[in-house]
Amino acid sequence: MAESFKTLPGFRDFYPEDCAHRNYLFSVWRRVAARYGFKEYDGPVLEPTELYKKKSGNEIVNQLFCFDDKGDRAVSMRPELTPTLARMAAARQRDYRKPMRWFSIGQFFRYERHQKGRGREFYQFNCDTLGEDSSQADAELISLSIDLMRELGFTKDDFQIGLSDRNAWVHFAAESGLTEEQTLNFLQIIDKMGRTPAEKLESSLAELNLTKDRVDAFIAKGATVSERIPQVLQSLEARGLSEFVKVNLNIVRGLAYYTSTVFEIFDVSKGMRAIAGGGRYNQLVKLIGNADMPAFGFAMGDMVILDLIKETPHANQKMLEAIHDQEAADIAFILADDDRYDDLLACTQEARNAGFSCVTPLAAQKVGKQFQAAEQAGTRLAVVIGSEYPEIQIKSLKDRSAITTQKESLLATISKTLDS
Repeated sequence: MAESFKTLPGFRDFYPEDCAHRNYLFSVWRRVAARYGFKEYDGPVLEPTELYKKKSGNEIVNQLFCFDDKGDRAVSMRPELTPTLARMAAARQRDYRKPMRWFSIGQFFRYERHQKGRGREFYQFNCDTLGEDSSQADAELISLSIDLMRELGFTKDDFQIGLSDRNAWVHFAAESGLTEEQTLNFLQIIDKMGRTPAEKLESSLAELNLTKDRVDAFIAKGATVSERIPQVLQSLEARGLSEFVKVNLNIVRGLAYYTSTVFEIFDVSKGMRAIAGGGRYNQLVKLIGNADMPAFGFAMGDMVILDLIKETPHANQKMLEAIHDQEAADIAFILADDDRYDDLLACTQEARNAGFSCVTPLAAQKVGKQFQAAEQAGTRLAVVIGSEYPEIQIKSLKDRSAITTQKESLLATISKTLDS
């Protein structure tokens, strides 16, 4: 019996329809990033394991696909891009005007339990500004994230930005007499508040001589606890985007390298994990590359957002229509006379040389089935090569209209018909 191979746990096969969904998402990511003046970059899939430990500590190793390569170097498949970005930016920061506006779309790997919205391999959009510490830079990237969601077909009834300031919690911890180690533990507690049973939450806070009532009172103050949040909100208000944003101090982001503004995107029904998230990290580039460069960035993975698109009818319809328009060929060449196959091939190649997308029969097939296949594929025109050649019939598969032309004027007629 032949051996049967299966996809590894947490990894995915991309059949043509899956690639179409992925490519649609990539095209939106690139289009909106370009609209904001961001330039695309990328880095290696394999990096020294020490790079990720430098950013996240030794415990990150448990989440990595890591190994010793043939040169006895400890290396890892990249789980994220920010450390690579910090390394690259520090290495050549003098070569670029500030702020640097960079984005990337790449594949990443994390060795963790796979579940809905999270796999062991995934694609991710990363977008960062480097070399600018103003609240306007924070608002710019939050605006970009909102426009991504709108470009994907979502409305304010579908998603919301939760905005917070991690630094406000650091000040709260300092005023409460917490040590640096206790502060890191406290921030983890706040980050998981919404998912922690009340009794366990009270117990965890009590170990730090804090109460939930005091924490709740701080959260209730909202934007007033931060100097940064009102500035970001004012900028978003000026852009007409404030309706998408709500102050939510429960958000602190689990990673210790964030230094101020943080945000996450959630679906309104709260049926999924965070769709995207990020914030300000002013010390990481210096930590990794010894270059003083404030930064703000966010990331959006493909798995959660594609799940949300498919579960939101209007967003899904927009995706399907875009894919249909993108994939549909301009012309289906129809063979109505088997003796004219070489002529059909010659006409097809001329049309392709002129830049038209064309499909053509690869084996003998009834004319009716050829037309049916062209219509199902969404092809715009059918060009019929039959016994009358060099006289050629061109049919619109949208309105069923038909015109006749000669071989020498075929390309001009096709171009005119497609433009009409």
